[in-house]
Amino acid sequence: MAPTILSSPLFVEVILPFLLVFTVTFAILQKSKVLGDGKKQADALVALAVGLILIAFGNAVGIIIQLTAFLGVGLVILLVLMVLLGFLAKEGEFKLSDRWSKGLSIFILVAVVVVVLYVTGAWDWIFDWIFTVDTDGSAIATNVVFVIVVIAAIVVVLAGGGKGGEKKEEKKKD
Repeated sequence: MAPTILSSPLFVEVILPFLLVFTVTFAILQKSKVLGDGKKQADALVALAVGLILIAFGNAVGIIIQLTAFLGVGLVILLVLMVLLGFLAKEGEFKLSDRWSKGLSIFILVAVVVVVLYVTGAWDWIFDWIFTVDTDGSAIATNVVFVIVVIAAIVVVLAGGGKGGEKKEEKKKD
């Protein structure tokens, strides 16, 4: 099969990452109005500079190319999930509850962090740090205790914001 322009390294490693970064940067600058309201030229120049600087660094381009693959797969999974949930709802009444929305947001945040750590190579370092056993075995014990304490703290914080906080607010209203 003959190579096409869409599979050439110039297109995949230069043009597409530049367009992605330029577009996302321009959109963020336009939405946030950091450089002022109605400053499309300034926003475009800053986005152009960021896109061109990105292309100069091969490591950054490689990370973006790998993240884009995960992004595509993640979006397809999310789309399939939304279609399946849409079958369960009445026509025109598809709305996730706050609990589902928060849970899905937390799941997506954790997935994004794990994917970024994996793509950048930090996942291997963290995995080795947690599970590497020294000669006396103290590293794994300390790390396991640390992880358990962090998980317990997260559970306490998340569980503590429920009914007790609502009762205090009700008393203040009376």
